[in-house]
Amino acid sequence: MAAFLETGGWGGVPALPLAGDASFRRYYRLCRGRETAVVMDAPPPVEDVGPYVAVAAVLRGLGLSAPEVIAEDRGQGFLLIEDFGDDTYTRLLQAGGDEAILYRLAIDSLAVLQQRAAAVGLPDLPPYDADALLAEAVLLVDWYMPAVLGENLAPALREEYLGLWRGLLSKVLGLLRPTLVLRDFHVDNLMLLPGRCGVRACGLLDFQDAVIGSPAYDLVSLLEDARRDVPEILGRAMTERYLAAFPTFNRTDFRQAAAILAVQRNCKILGIFTRLWKRDGKPAYLCHIPRLWRLLEAELRHPALRDIARWLGCHLPPPARRMPDPGEIQ
Repeated sequence: MAAFLETGGWGGVPALPLAGDASFRRYYRLCRGRETAVVMDAPPPVEDVGPYVAVAAVLRGLGLSAPEVIAEDRGQGFLLIEDFGDDTYTRLLQAGGDEAILYRLAIDSLAVLQQRAAAVGLPDLPPYDADALLAEAVLLVDWYMPAVLGENLAPALREEYLGLWRGLLSKVLGLLRPTLVLRDFHVDNLMLLPGRCGVRACGLLDFQDAVIGSPAYDLVSLLEDARRDVPEILGRAMTERYLAAFPTFNRTDFRQAAAILAVQRNCKILGIFTRLWKRDGKPAYLCHIPRLWRLLEAELRHPALRDIARWLGCHLPPPARRMPDPGEIQ
């Protein structure tokens, strides 16, 4: 890192650690007088900075606020990027920030992103297709269920679960025209940028896993947040605000897609948070599991999810829907 910073013109400037995330990436802030920048350390081969650079350029090209890439060393996994400051939505909301104002800005940014992407043509990114979504949904049975049930799921039951998801995903993927999906569009990855106008005031972070998929996905990511409770009345208002930007959407189709993807996403996150504890030694995310189950159980009432709700009721009944205990011997 010292050699990279020397080459980038920041040699000798102390690198102050910033909060990390659930990946293997680490971040550092550089301060030189009034000038600041952020270093991303994304160690290969487990991380690749190439997609971040590419998607950041796409987002800026659409007139949105993604950090400028000042310098890069893809071989070593270093990026020097624009510093957006400390005003994440998470911090602002915890400090009593106006939920409605912040969420309206996020919704407007999402709508503009999708509208402009459609107007100029979608970027060349991986498809968020049935295979990709299925590989995520299976994390529930491969990681979470063994942690709370004390044993691996029988292969026949695992295949039964996958079969139900294949049927659901074949429905959802044909409902709406694909768009640019950031995948982690939630308050931890949104920032308020003073001095910028309109949707450019919403800073975007953690978009390197962007794909081409359903327009319902990022809305679900924002409003069915694994990390904070979004008031029901706010969620309804923001959904209406989003749909007003897309008057040609069939609302019944959109709501069905949103319900299916919400359950898929929360099944995935239950598995990921368990894997972060079991594999990566990061138990802090387990505290969100009760919220994930509240969200899941609400969405499972949708008629399209009747069969997966029945399967979960049989093989993962309410008493098992708990936060794994990090102190348990597995």
